[in-house]
Amino acid sequence: TKPVRMVRLYSINVFFKLSKPIQKKASYELTSFGFFQRSSVREFMAFTSELLVERTQAGQRQAVKEQDYRCYVYVRSDYLSCVIIADLEYPSRVVFTLINKVLDQYSADFPQSSWEQPASDLSYPPLDSYLKKYQDPKEADPFMRVQNDLDDTKIVLHDTIDALMQRGEKLDDLVQKTDKLSGTSKAFYREAKGGSCCVIQ
Repeated sequence: TKPVRMVRLYSINVFFKLSKPIQKKASYELTSFGFFQRSSVREFMAFTSELLVERTQAGQRQAVKEQDYRCYVYVRSDYLSCVIIADLEYPSRVVFTLINKVLDQYSADFPQSSWEQPASDLSYPPLDSYLKKYQDPKEADPFMRVQNDLDDTKIVLHDTIDALMQRGEKLDDLVQKTDKLSGTSKAFYREAKGGSCCVIQ
């Protein structure tokens, strides 16, 4: 019998959305990627997460499929935001419940007056714990059954990141124009789009 591949969460990013989102905290689980790919994958996930926050209205939840991944974003009405990147099989209900937990925890740990300040350190142990604990949604589920409020929440689904863009915008163009990605990460993105890289081990 073939081994069952575990569904995965790859990253959790917290932002405060101003005219440009400010990345506040981040955690990544990239052991399924080759060692030399990890820094490019991390850079690209941070770039994509920021892009999603930028393109999401306050109070809106969105899920965006990009290749083999689904990116989930929620921008609260106070502009505190969270993006989680998971594989396609990870249950969206679990992700959005986790996003609420992350934002509630961050709000409790950091006063709102500090949210506009650039982060000097992106590490945040609660994110690492959540990323580890919620790798298996079945393990996480018993703790989440209490929250039924997401049933009535409208989640905007997009087939690709390009579908989220403004008219005429393409992810490929934004990747080439940005100074937030190294040349290596841009090359990594082009290879990934061609399907010749990013094999999950």
